[in-house]
Amino acid sequence: MNTWGNKIRLSIFGESHGEAIGIVIDGLEAGTKLNLENINKFIERRKAGKSSFTTSRKEKDEYKILSGYKDGYTTGAPLCVIFENTNTISKDYENLKDLLRPNHADYPARIKFKGFNDIRGGGHFSGRITLPLIYAGAIAIDILEEKGIKIFSHIKKF
Repeated sequence: MNTWGNKIRLSIFGESHGEAIGIVIDGLEAGTKLNLENINKFIERRKAGKSSFTTSRKEKDEYKILSGYKDGYTTGAPLCVIFENTNTISKDYENLKDLLRPNHADYPARIKFKGFNDIRGGGHFSGRITLPLIYAGAIAIDILEEKGIKIFSHIKKF
């Protein structure tokens, strides 16, 4: 399944070369202020093309809120957000129908979806699907900080 959580549930959808990818966040308390500036900051940090380790695929990564949001606050209905895919060159993936990449989820996807999975751009298992999760994470961090909980991380070289 593509749904996680108990009190707040996240459901991701879409494929890398489909019309759009997105997320439905259910269980957000009505009246939760969404800090769009903070969400945009997180999305900007994730953007491709910032180093040699990221994909060269350039997408605007602009989102559209379809439901659950009005006048800066959540309404209590599920929050649904989409990110349209505009820079797709699907023909680059035609050879992967029968060639499974060992460094990707091609094989598990083929087994799970009985060969009906969308392989273009990695399909539902593309790194692009992290974009809606970043959106949800930015909201989660804001909610936790309002409760006095701060999240920190660092990388230490030994």
